[in-house]
Amino acid sequence: MVSPHRDQSVRTCFRAGLAGLAVLAAASARAADLPVSSGSADWYTGAQAQAVDDSWAVAVDGSTSITSNSSAFGSVTVTAALGAPPTVSGARVRVEGIAGTYSYPGQQVASRVTGYQQEGSLMGGYEWIWRDAALAGFIGFNVRSNQLSVLDPGNPVVGTGIGFRVAANFYANPTDRTMVSAYGSYSTKFNAYYSRFRVGYMVADGVYIGPEALFLGDDFFRQYRVGAHLSGLSFGPVQMSLAVGYVRDRIQGTGYYSSIEARANF
Repeated sequence: MVSPHRDQSVRTCFRAGLAGLAVLAAASARAADLPVSSGSADWYTGAQAQAVDDSWAVAVDGSTSITSNSSAFGSVTVTAALGAPPTVSGARVRVEGIAGTYSYPGQQVASRVTGYQQEGSLMGGYEWIWRDAALAGFIGFNVRSNQLSVLDPGNPVVGTGIGFRVAANFYANPTDRTMVSAYGSYSTKFNAYYSRFRVGYMVADGVYIGPEALFLGDDFFRQYRVGAHLSGLSFGPVQMSLAVGYVRDRIQGTGYYSSIEARANF
């Protein structure tokens, strides 16, 4: 239910807001005081680079998310550019792994149930990069495993299987000091979906602050989150994003969430 809990889409996205889970690809943005470099920003952290850098071809994103509603999830996503630098339009391939745990009051059993989830995805796609925006689409499959500590007939999201999965992300700089990003994914396995929308205002060089909204669910859970993010923090080669906010879950009720996301390019 993450990730970003991504960061991107499945019960992981439910319980972790991934964002990113999962979810995740390089995009473009405008540098604050220098000439614009296409593909110089990424939708995931909202961070901006100050010049075109074609020396890397793989982006590694990691995220973790927890809620006061008894869930904790983490994800790792690797996105690679094929045949061309990541700063120009071209083909992409993405591999994602998600794992986490959650608990909830049993629906048809008189006890609290703990769930354990693992998921892996492999997708291919294409990213279009313009002067101040980027759009990427992916298609592929995911393998998801959900296990419960106690058999709960009221929860149909149990077992291991393969699903068809699609995902898309968008990033843009409408002005020199603003950003907009959106991410969404859907899998036929348990009808899992995840979406996140962010807007931000640049308060420092490449650093944005603003609101975010997430909607996630599957055949059992439905959840939405509303909060605030601080994106584009840089620590050497690593770019980071932080978020906190309010969560409303169909099973668990209301609570709070927090997430941390990071990206490194190789």
